[in-house]
Amino acid sequence: MSPNTFQTKLRILGLATFVAATASAIAQDYPHQRVTIIVPFSAGSISDGFARILVNKLGEMWKQQVIVENRPGLPGTAAVAKAAPDGYTLMVTSNGHTIASAINKSPQFDPIKDFAGISLVGSVPLVVIVPPDLPVKNVRDFIALAKEKPGTLNFSSAGVASTTYLSTEIFKQNAKIDIQHIPHRGAPEALAAVIRGEAQLFMATIPVAQELVAANKVRTIAINSAKRVPQLPDVPTIAESGLPDYKYDSWFGMMAPAGAPKAILNKVSQDIAKVLQMPDVSARLNAQGSVATTSTPEQFDAVIKSDTERYAKILKDAGISPQ
Repeated sequence: MSPNTFQTKLRILGLATFVAATASAIAQDYPHQRVTIIVPFSAGSISDGFARILVNKLGEMWKQQVIVENRPGLPGTAAVAKAAPDGYTLMVTSNGHTIASAINKSPQFDPIKDFAGISLVGSVPLVVIVPPDLPVKNVRDFIALAKEKPGTLNFSSAGVASTTYLSTEIFKQNAKIDIQHIPHRGAPEALAAVIRGEAQLFMATIPVAQELVAANKVRTIAINSAKRVPQLPDVPTIAESGLPDYKYDSWFGMMAPAGAPKAILNKVSQDIAKVLQMPDVSARLNAQGSVATTSTPEQFDAVIKSDTERYAKILKDAGISPQ
């Protein structure tokens, strides 16, 4: 080996050691000031609920102030995309993030390129509910009725950007049925439409479905999760009810602006995993009908990319174009 080659290798090794040491120092020093978690939804939303659980626990863990700032809509997400990539502005959002470009002509951000995934934090299984007087007892019955009367059954949602819409549109496309979409301003209005019989299907959260079933206001026929949930062990999944290719995950996760230091992304991801393992956090999420879910930053980046591409096609097939 020539002296020049040897010296070059030494310099490369020295640079790698320096970079590793610097990354470690950044992670150990983080955070040394207030951390703001922006939620692009209103207070009381599912995303907001996840953020506030994390804020309380991470604040205690880091011995630093961590706050939630609700900035509903695209402006909130755009603000995170434009924030300094230093780890002090983060965001907790839903998988609705992945369809921003598919339904908006000028969203002012790229859902993939402008963000760095930190970690998934949870998912919220949705229960397929129908009016109690609808003559169906399961998914197969509903599909048969829809095919018998094409274009006459309605499904309600909390809007095109909502998980309730996406989940049902995927169900509709997988089942190859013609049912009409009735968008509403939010979940309460969409629920009311089913209770009044104006819509024949809606996907509700577990606690809401349980409450309405107990009051005999709706009937459950399936759940959209990959496997049955302990809260409703007798309710089958959509996949096991005749649509084996059905797949939808209403995930929620934490992101940072693109370019945030890798060491900080890893630290926050690891600390989120610790929070979600706490017994009181697990109990709280279970009561809300949520399922704790964790991931590495790389795994979450892959989910964001995959879902953005998949949902763009689903919305295009549904006739939804950017407005």
